[in-house]
Amino acid sequence: MTSADVLIVGSGAAGLTAALNLADRFKVTVLAKGALNEGSTAWAQGGIAAVLEPGDTFDNHVEDTMVAGAGLNDRAIVEFVVEGAPAAIARLQQLGVPFAQEGPENGGALHLTREGGHSHRRIVHVDDATGWAVQVALQRAAEAHPNITLVPDQVAIDLATGRHEERYSGAGNVWGVYAVDRTTGRVNLYTARATILATGGAGRTYLFSTAPRGATGDGIAMAWRAGARVSNMEMMQFHPTCLYNLDVKNFLITEAVRGEGGRLINPQTGKRFMTYYDPERLELAPRDVVARAIDAEIKRYGLDYVHLDISHQPAEFVRHHFPNIHEKLLGLGIDMTTQPIPVVPAQHYTCGGIVIDRDGRTDLPGLYAAGECTESGLHGANRLASNSLLECFVFGEAAAKHIAAHWDALSAVPAIRPWDESRVTDSDEEVVIKQNWTEIRRFMWNYVGIVRTTKRLQRAQHRIKLLTGEIEDYYGHFRVTPDLIELRNLLQTADLIVRSALHRHESRGLHYTLDWPETLPEPVDTVLVP
Repeated sequence: MTSADVLIVGSGAAGLTAALNLADRFKVTVLAKGALNEGSTAWAQGGIAAVLEPGDTFDNHVEDTMVAGAGLNDRAIVEFVVEGAPAAIARLQQLGVPFAQEGPENGGALHLTREGGHSHRRIVHVDDATGWAVQVALQRAAEAHPNITLVPDQVAIDLATGRHEERYSGAGNVWGVYAVDRTTGRVNLYTARATILATGGAGRTYLFSTAPRGATGDGIAMAWRAGARVSNMEMMQFHPTCLYNLDVKNFLITEAVRGEGGRLINPQTGKRFMTYYDPERLELAPRDVVARAIDAEIKRYGLDYVHLDISHQPAEFVRHHFPNIHEKLLGLGIDMTTQPIPVVPAQHYTCGGIVIDRDGRTDLPGLYAAGECTESGLHGANRLASNSLLECFVFGEAAAKHIAAHWDALSAVPAIRPWDESRVTDSDEEVVIKQNWTEIRRFMWNYVGIVRTTKRLQRAQHRIKLLTGEIEDYYGHFRVTPDLIELRNLLQTADLIVRSALHRHESRGLHYTLDWPETLPEPVDTVLVP
């Protein structure tokens, strides 16, 4: 057993922000599922939304967020996050994040770009690799702090709760996690008075996703099994523009390419097709609108992909704004300064998740959460571009502040039972895991994708019921492995998504169903209770 004051599961923007805000006073342990920089933060190409441009206002940013979220957002939470954005940017600058700046003639102000759904230029960025720069800065600061212990290669299995106490109290408290060490295969128990889940989203539930391999809904599934509510899991965001390439999968073409003038073209007709779907906002419409438009165009014409074309802009402009994407595509034989980019939609962001309040608290005493694994009320039915990293910083800090302010109210850790492997054996059929993993991702893409029907959702639900018995039996008889843990969480997350989608009898934001095409007058959250 390893004990700390505060345990954080996840080493991305939310987790490290929380750690840095706690470490001057508390001993903090941060668990990473793989390498410390393998989470979604490092993959984020776009930027961070903040009101910094003259003429822009908090009210504008709030309204843009509410419109994108189809009114399902919690306005008080949206205001809280938006108003915290400029200070979050300032702190990142203090940590050394090299945000792009204007030239000397503009006083070296931050360079702001615009993305879909935003009424103003308000996206601060580091060229087209903002997430990586943020990850490097946060990780460097965390590694330098004597009170922060960073532990890679720890795959969390389940939360340690009241039922794991040697004398069961039934209080519902969370005291840490059990995690398997990738390098040794042994299960470790990490305990703490407060635990923060910052485990990212559930993108890998789908066949096509821009998320890293580890985005298997672990935190959401663990919190649900421990007794926490989840909300709006049907709101799964599909990014409109993922590179279509059979060799290089999951490479995102950032929203900013459209923000800087990129046009969507039907390769068969040669026509710019957003004029038919959203003639006012065109390519700058919110992501759900653009993703459905591309999906419709692909299905209508039998295409494999559509084209995203920014070659009408000066070559130097393109290379300067998108150096990493330009270099990556050149290596694949595509020169984006002269050629269109083949793109398809792909799952991109999990807007639903663990229910939290303004302080990052879940339903369970001692358990907090922040970032993509949560449903805070910020995103509603669709995430506005570049609000995701912002949410990580604001709620990572909020959770840390609440823990510090209420430390004396957090109970001391009782005696927790160690992991029991006395009645299990090593698996002799690893092929079962690979087969079921592939099956889940494929039926989720086909039946629970961009456009849904009740019949498709019921088919997915039927498959989930069959697989649940098989996987739980497998889990009960064999020693846990990282792949088995992820498979179990994938299936649990898929179940929550489908149940939520069947519960919503309307089309709103990211949930679009042919059986309920209208939007109801009043927005209501889908809340599932364990």
